[in-house]
Amino acid sequence: MPLFINRDQIFAHQVHLLEHKLRSKEERILELATENAILHLRHAECLGRLRRGHEQEAEAQKHRQQQRALQKNTQTALTKLLSEVQVLKQDLREVFAVYIGFATELEQQSRELQETVGQASSALQGHHGDDVQNLQARVEALERSLEEEKERCKTERLKRKVLHNTLVELRGNIRVHCRVRPVLPFDNSHASTLTTGCVSTEEVIQVVNDETVLVNCLKPGNPPMNKIFEFERVHGPEDSQDAVFQEVKPLLTSLLDGYNVCIMAYGQTGSGKTHTMMGSQCLASDTFPGAGRESRQGIIPKAATELFRLISEKPAESHTVEVSVVEVYNNEVLDLLGRDEEGTAAGVHRDVITTSSGTSQVPSLTTELVRSSTDVMQVINGVLGLRAHSHTLVHRDSSRSHLIVTLTVSSKSPNAMALARRLQSAKKDMQRTPQKEWWSPRCRRANPLARQSADERSASCTTSPCHSPYHSPCPSPTPSLAQAPFKTKLQLVDLAGSECVGMSGVTGAALWETSCINRSLSALADVLGALAEQRPHVPYRNSKLTHLLQDSIGGDAKLLVMLCVSPSQRYVTESLQSLGFGTRARQVQKDTRRKNTTLKIK
Repeated sequence: MPLFINRDQIFAHQVHLLEHKLRSKEERILELATENAILHLRHAECLGRLRRGHEQEAEAQKHRQQQRALQKNTQTALTKLLSEVQVLKQDLREVFAVYIGFATELEQQSRELQETVGQASSALQGHHGDDVQNLQARVEALERSLEEEKERCKTERLKRKVLHNTLVELRGNIRVHCRVRPVLPFDNSHASTLTTGCVSTEEVIQVVNDETVLVNCLKPGNPPMNKIFEFERVHGPEDSQDAVFQEVKPLLTSLLDGYNVCIMAYGQTGSGKTHTMMGSQCLASDTFPGAGRESRQGIIPKAATELFRLISEKPAESHTVEVSVVEVYNNEVLDLLGRDEEGTAAGVHRDVITTSSGTSQVPSLTTELVRSSTDVMQVINGVLGLRAHSHTLVHRDSSRSHLIVTLTVSSKSPNAMALARRLQSAKKDMQRTPQKEWWSPRCRRANPLARQSADERSASCTTSPCHSPYHSPCPSPTPSLAQAPFKTKLQLVDLAGSECVGMSGVTGAALWETSCINRSLSALADVLGALAEQRPHVPYRNSKLTHLLQDSIGGDAKLLVMLCVSPSQRYVTESLQSLGFGTRARQVQKDTRRKNTTLKIK
């Protein structure tokens, strides 16, 4: 049977084979295209590396060129510097050679000069030796005479000062010092707010010398008129706090001698009272700029320091000091150290009484025991914020109360003078007090209330029953000299401003404060006037201020009034009022019988 081959099948098979080969070729083409792409990528990467290599090589070449240039410049500079060093060495050698020449020439000239001087001295001693010796003797004699005159002048000055103090002591006058402050920035700060007259900061008060102050009273339409005031000491604007305290310091010795001492600052608001008494650490920095902290301290901290220095020279544990701080506000006594029922520090109202011995006393007054001036100032600074202040036209922080700091010194072993004064005082009290008063209702045994308000120095005696009035179980008002410690008081007073209502420009409650201030200051002037005229009655009780200061104003106490005045024309009226107050205070003559009596202790 013949073989039949289908041509279509053959063609289909061939087509299938060709398609298979075509697919194989296409796959191969695809593989080659992929490899070609990979090769292109590798080629591009190699080109990038080659380009970066060329750039790095160029950068390195550039860096090498810069280094070669820098090295060349450095070498050039070193070469130039070396040449300059060589030139300097040559100059130094030349200068050294010149110096050697000058030194040699100077040494030679010095030897020649010494020989010439020696020859001249020999010739002078040979020809004029006697004249030179006589001249030297005369010079020495004149120098000795000058030293003797200096010592004599110093001694005479000291004697004059002692005699002056003795004279003031015998006369018993209240000591009045005046301090004129400099013109300050706030003198012009409120000038536009005043409604009366023109305002001027022209200085019309001048310090003539240590004892005289001159006031130029300028009035529009009238010729100028000068007024002169004299005081024990006048401090000018240039005087420091130390200079002011040096005039006050002797009073502290009198305190330990058994005298009560009071130092008060009087003047209008802004005249420098608080600066004088406390210092400027409590004031704004723009009020009294300048000095250091020590030199800016006022009388109170310096007095405390001096008091404890004097006590340190006494036997140990012989003196104790207690401090109390009160303010007189609206004629009320406020204990600034007192605390309310909750234990918070607040001004507690107190009363002032007169004891059976005639001294003033504040019952239940809070006192604190202090052992150094630092303790004193810590106590005072802790309660200064409780003091009443208010804004006025004169000053933005005006004190509206009288601040009284009292340092009570208790002496367990009083000196001879203090003991003699106590004996004499007790003798006079016994002579003044009739024995029938021992049975009066004021007797401490008969009246328990009077017993609490009696003088602290009175000592209790035996309580055995007795039938005679002259041997009363009630103790005598004479203090016990053997048991009770001897107490003296140092009262440091910063008075409120003495300006009038029109100057302060206050209204409402502040107006009542100003009225109370002026009335208390008027009462103080009345007391000094009564003492000056030696009236039988002195109105201490007209004001709480004078009642509280009774022991330090009357009797044989030492009182120093520091008048603080402003030099500007704006305050001339208030300054004249303060100076007039000081003039009247100088006229006071205290009882001198006690001082003139010679006290002897065997």
